[in-house]
Amino acid sequence: MSRRVVGVTLDNLEHLSKHSRTCVFWELAPHLREQAEEYGDTEFEKEAWVSSVLLEWGSCGRIIYCDGIPAGSAFYAPPAAVPRSAAFPTSPVSPDAVLMTSLEVLPEFRGGGLARVLVQAVAKDLTRRGVKAIEAFGDMRPDDEERSCVTPAEFLTSVGFKTVRPHPRWPRLRLELRSAITWKEDVEAALERLLNSVTVSTAEPSFRPV
Repeated sequence: MSRRVVGVTLDNLEHLSKHSRTCVFWELAPHLREQAEEYGDTEFEKEAWVSSVLLEWGSCGRIIYCDGIPAGSAFYAPPAAVPRSAAFPTSPVSPDAVLMTSLEVLPEFRGGGLARVLVQAVAKDLTRRGVKAIEAFGDMRPDDEERSCVTPAEFLTSVGFKTVRPHPRWPRLRLELRSAITWKEDVEAALERLLNSVTVSTAEPSFRPV
């Protein structure tokens, strides 16, 4: 099975699941979300949010494809761009962190490690942009209402997040980006340094005349 991860753009929003296209749990303050769900167009609101964040900050999401089929997505943004984050009892998010708001893998693709791949893709993007950490609000009881809007705390801890502010329902967790690099990347980087040093040492041989 081939896997490919790309950034979310206005051109590929249609590749998101129906839930991800219409969920504005994070993107709007609670009262505005209720109004949008009752009277408005939540898909339009989500597109407007993505457009605004892309313009003002840059990439704010990742889509993963398996054999060319959209299988899941993750969204992230500065806390100031995520109105709902202020409503959590364990807010605010640390000033040096970006908030990962949502992570979804479609049911038929679960169990294959795709959620972990998405987290790694988010980490790589933010590391390149100089961000020090990712934070997320976890759900300690993901079987209850809002389970699809808040990432289960158990999953977050399984991929390296550490609790920075505990709560019986909504803990805030943090992933230091320097620890998000996989062992495979560490090995590849070490091999590259080794090969470079070998190239340098053999490129300028020194021979003494006899």
